[in-house]
Amino acid sequence: MEPNRIAVIGGGAIGGITAALMAEKGYDVTLVCKHGEIAHKAAGEGLHVTGHCGDRRVRLRAVCRTEELEGLYDLCLIATKAYDMPGAARAALPHLKEDSLVVSMQNGICVDELAAVVGRERTVGCVIGWGATMHAPGELEMTSGGDFIIGLPDGSRPARLESLREALSAVTQTQVSDSILAELWSKLIVNSCITSLGALCGLRLGEMMARRDARRIFLAVIGEAVQVAKALKIDVPPYGGKLNYFSLMKGNGALDRFRRHTVIRVVGLKYAKLKSSSLQSLERGRPTEIDCFNGYIARQGAGCGIPCPVNERLTAMVHEIERGERRISAENLGDPLFARLR
Repeated sequence: MEPNRIAVIGGGAIGGITAALMAEKGYDVTLVCKHGEIAHKAAGEGLHVTGHCGDRRVRLRAVCRTEELEGLYDLCLIATKAYDMPGAARAALPHLKEDSLVVSMQNGICVDELAAVVGRERTVGCVIGWGATMHAPGELEMTSGGDFIIGLPDGSRPARLESLREALSAVTQTQVSDSILAELWSKLIVNSCITSLGALCGLRLGEMMARRDARRIFLAVIGEAVQVAKALKIDVPPYGGKLNYFSLMKGNGALDRFRRHTVIRVVGLKYAKLKSSSLQSLERGRPTEIDCFNGYIARQGAGCGIPCPVNERLTAMVHEIERGERRISAENLGDPLFARLR
């Protein structure tokens, strides 16, 4: 097989670091970043990548629009916000081969939306287990380590998937899963807890999990998501290999509730400074990806007859904040629906 041509669409922290580290290892990578300043820096002095992966500056090809790509690409990694992903995929279509693979690198579960554009046989789901942030255009930090988990929705393993695994291994350890939807659900659940609550109250995770009212909402989100997963017959693995959602939600007695609150409080202490991605989006005046988190759980629940009132309410409240109809405040945790939670 000839060397793969790789397009990475999205020059933010995840896309930029992924493109830079693959290019550094000799892969034929072109980065598409809508901000000209980032594209100019990538092709000129190079992207500056620091943090968990070390300190380096990497030059690579970069363009500002997908339409500027030349020729066909074997692998296309889309690292945009979820609401920009379908448009990015449509723009990439003229540059794909019949057996090209297109990777959804969004938070939440977006494989169905991607498959609707590029076809299910070309769609790859991806769980990103590491963290990153952009401090300034082209100044990228890998803030925590972790791996990639990739896979096709139907569990098949075309030859090109191994090429993708090898390329992503230039960034971090990468494994292929035959049950990528279950892996995506595992990350979706914890993200749906952290991102929505942070957007509502404006607190970091440690501050939130010190509050009993916030922990009750956190656990209610997990409880609804677990019931939906059971109805869909999705065997969700423990998040990070440690947080077993099914075991966590077992039992309704006082000791069970105490155990659950203790576990969540420990998570808050371990990741005390973690700030909601949706809160960061709101602070920048940008829309959130709430529809791909709590909104997704609520929609899936509706489809299989499982009520998800907490996830529905969280989705609606975050949209109210986006429209300027509600303030970001810890007072939001006292919503009447939430006050009835145990």
